[in-house]
Amino acid sequence: MATHYCRPIFNKNSFSHIQRIICPSYLSTLPKLQIEDVQSSHEETRFKLSNPDAFEVKNMVKIKSLFEAGVHFGHTEGTLDERMKQYLYGNRLGHLIIDLNQTKKLLQQALNVTAHIAYRGGVILFLCQSPLNCLTVENCAKECGEFAHTRYWRDGMFTNSSRIFKAETRLPDLCIVLNTLSSTSKNNSGQHGVLTDAAKMLIPTIAIVDTDANPNIVTYPIPGNDDTPSAISLYCDLFKNIIKKAKAIRKEILNNNKI
Repeated sequence: MATHYCRPIFNKNSFSHIQRIICPSYLSTLPKLQIEDVQSSHEETRFKLSNPDAFEVKNMVKIKSLFEAGVHFGHTEGTLDERMKQYLYGNRLGHLIIDLNQTKKLLQQALNVTAHIAYRGGVILFLCQSPLNCLTVENCAKECGEFAHTRYWRDGMFTNSSRIFKAETRLPDLCIVLNTLSSTSKNNSGQHGVLTDAAKMLIPTIAIVDTDANPNIVTYPIPGNDDTPSAISLYCDLFKNIIKKAKAIRKEILNNNKI
């Protein structure tokens, strides 16, 4: 009977409801920090991982912007990877067209994951081996205070980092790969070597997968053009802005807690 009587009371999580039930004289004897913690924690609930759009990424990605940047342009039909069929809209003049509705949805998901990692102080690594877009990726990482690797990827840089760098190495919490296929890769599949190393070390990856790439080896694949500079610039701007936004929110909350 006692358990049944107490259930409707403790199912209500509102602090004001509990404050009305408990004797006010008892609340006055509690340390002030206990009450302040309940109130301040309410400010951080909107940035929990369970919130699908805590950083308002849905307002950042527009179909028109993706179209104007040429994100929908794929490779020729003969180079299609069968695992990319689910992301296709059709073809035109022998060239594959990517479904931008799916690109928008998956890009928003990737941006949300990136924001949560940046908000929690994680290390993010941008990667690109396309000579045409290396400078764009490096500037993007520099402007948002993160790291970039735009050179040849040596096997074991994650799995055998202590021996390669001759010191204990802080591995990244997230890898963002702007071009999945690499012309300098020694793998038969031509995939960027970081995808294999990151999977072995349980590091999540976000990658732009074109129509000739394998999306199954990426944690958060984004179907889209990974060659055109305008498309790469759009990706970099989106990731840069969401990282800077998440860091600004983190800094603001930390400063408020110090007061």
